[in-house]
Amino acid sequence: MKKTIVNIILIVSILVSCNEKSKTKEILVPEFQSIMNSSNVNGSILIYDLQKDLFYSNNFDWAKIGQLPASTFKIPNSIIALETKVVKNDSTLFKWNGEKRAYKIWEQDLILRDAFQYSCVPCYQEIANKIGEKRMNEYLEKLQFGDMNVTSKNLDVFWLEGASKINQFQQIDFLKRLVNSELKISKTTEEVLRKISFIEKNERYKLYGKTGLSIRNGNNNGWFVGYIKMKNKTYFFATNIEPNENTNKKLFPKLRKEITIKALDYMK
Repeated sequence: MKKTIVNIILIVSILVSCNEKSKTKEILVPEFQSIMNSSNVNGSILIYDLQKDLFYSNNFDWAKIGQLPASTFKIPNSIIALETKVVKNDSTLFKWNGEKRAYKIWEQDLILRDAFQYSCVPCYQEIANKIGEKRMNEYLEKLQFGDMNVTSKNLDVFWLEGASKINQFQQIDFLKRLVNSELKISKTTEEVLRKISFIEKNERYKLYGKTGLSIRNGNNNGWFVGYIKMKNKTYFFATNIEPNENTNKKLFPKLRKEITIKALDYMK
């Protein structure tokens, strides 16, 4: 009887300890929700402190919901293109065929670096079609980028529509493995990804990332994922937002980055 009681106490202690340990890894930040409220959007800011191994967010439940990756998929798509030699480097040229495109900035010849920065969907659809269904699935399994649903019928749109999904924790896990050289890809590919995902730098930090926007059943879902390197700190981030009844729809695409920068400023 005594042995049974001791075992029960031991099990409870272990469970409590594990629970406490998991709680220390996730810190709720009300200030992040204030940033969301002031921008009139719904969603979650998720920031990971690499040195402290801590996650910060205003809404951890939202951060665990899978969403279409939209143009954040240009990160793994670029990796796969480089690893399969579909593109050679960040200066590989994509010629415009003269047809009208959704955005004027896409209506020109673009090198990979600019296609990534301008989020040129037709350029990356060309890449996906050249990679092909088989190699795309093989590399996605290797890279472990969310749960992508790739078939021959949706090869050039699966990241924009359909059943593919990734959550904010998975986005950060993928980026962390990329930055820490854990994806088992070439150093050359890693260097190209650093170049094309670079956004800005100043005396305090270097910022890398990619935005994404999907529209499903008339509903907008916006991403901004990436990482920021400072002198003694590295933060990874994945922001996912949706408009509400008070959102300025014209400003919505800009809010993804603005909200994230405000949250990172709070962390610094």
